Amino acid sequence: MKRIIKRIGRIFHHIGSFFDRLLVTPITKLILKIMSFFKGNAKAFDRLAGKKSTLLIVSLVLAFGTFVIIDQESNVVIDQYAEILYNQPVSAIYNEELYVVEGLPKSVDITLVGQRRHIFLAKQSPSKGVSVDLTGLKPGNHKVTLKYTQRLKSLDYKLDPSQVTVTIYEKVSETRTLTVDTLHQDNLDKKLYISDIELDRTDVIVKGAQYKLKKVATVKALVDVNSIPNPKAGEINLKNVPLVAYDTNGKVVDVEIVPKTVAAKITITSPSKKVPVKVVPTGNLAFGKSIKSIDTNISSVEVYGEQAAIDKIEQLEVEVDVKGLEKDKEYHVTLKKPAGITELSVKTITVKVIIDNSISREFENISVRTENLNSNYKVQALSEDDRQVTVVVKGSQDTVNNVDPSSIKAYIDLENYGVGEHEVEVKVTGEDLKLEYTSKTKKVKIRITEK
Repeated sequence: MKRIIKRIGRIFHHIGSFFDRLLVTPITKLILKIMSFFKGNAKAFDRLAGKKSTLLIVSLVLAFGTFVIIDQESNVVIDQYAEILYNQPVSAIYNEELYVVEGLPKSVDITLVGQRRHIFLAKQSPSKGVSVDLTGLKPGNHKVTLKYTQRLKSLDYKLDPSQVTVTIYEKVSETRTLTVDTLHQDNLDKKLYISDIELDRTDVIVKGAQYKLKKVATVKALVDVNSIPNPKAGEINLKNVPLVAYDTNGKVVDVEIVPKTVAAKITITSPSKKVPVKVVPTGNLAFGKSIKSIDTNISSVEVYGEQAAIDKIEQLEVEVDVKGLEKDKEYHVTLKKPAGITELSVKTITVKVIIDNSISREFENISVRTENLNSNYKVQALSEDDRQVTVVVKGSQDTVNNVDPSSIKAYIDLENYGVGEHEVEVKVTGEDLKLEYTSKTKKVKIRITEK
């Protein structure tokens, strides 16, 4: 409001000065000269001045002059224009080695007020931008004023915000150990595996306010697979790996990290192994039926992944559901990747199950073994019948007749058993998964004692 009153005052001041300079003074001088000229003939001058035409001409001249002056001054007011410059960056002047400043906005909006041509020139001409001088301020809270430096003095401006409260902290530093995190690893060729990442340094320095450093739980080097050009097996050197500080919740902590980036040597391998495919039927067949044979269109698969996982895997099991099956059937099965395996050379296989009538055969004197017994205990059967059992094997005639008794395993699981006498369920398995194995003796009695 004060600015508007000042502008109106300047307008009237200009009008008064104009009248005084261009009208009042010249007209007064002119009248004096005319009076001097007509001094000897005052009556003639009075008659001329008393004519209506003379008064009309003078009035018209004065009205025209007044119109021109007011029109010029009104154009100055009417031509006032405002434009907002959004998101103008703010810079601060302070000792960045000793202090940390918080609360200072990264950008502000500037409203420029003035004539259009001046605003246009201001936008084209360079300025020193928005800044705040914090030199000499000590740690603590301070209310400071932002300044905008514009070379054109004919413009007025307003900052939003124009004043802010900042907090100044002393900058401290600590040494932290670097860890590595791999980004976009799923985008790597499934046959490739990052086996090792070696950084060119193990420690970095973090700087900032003390309360911020206390939040830093870890500093990670973020190795982005997408930044590796043409990844393949071998060693790859990656420069400018960014570093980021995180708190215990995995949120980024805004601190200064020195250096900002590191270099990394990435070792990419392609571990693989060919393993046989083992079909495991699940569920019970139709009554009186058994599996005569199981055939697959492939017998082995190449697996890729972590070396440790590949070393553990000996075969790839494929389950097929034969519940209620009473005639031959062909299955198309999608292979599942075991834990640690990233790729398989074959995605699906075809399994053909041949069904036959079922017969049974008994195998006597199969010794009962023990599993998962505590190493501090020992076990003994309470009778001879508890040491050996008879196993009934069901399946197709050709398969059953070829069963080797040594391939049949009868056992009891003693994982949760302690000292004392117990009656434990007998379990039976065999090497040929096409067959069904059961023990005629369902439970045996044993005694567990301490060694």
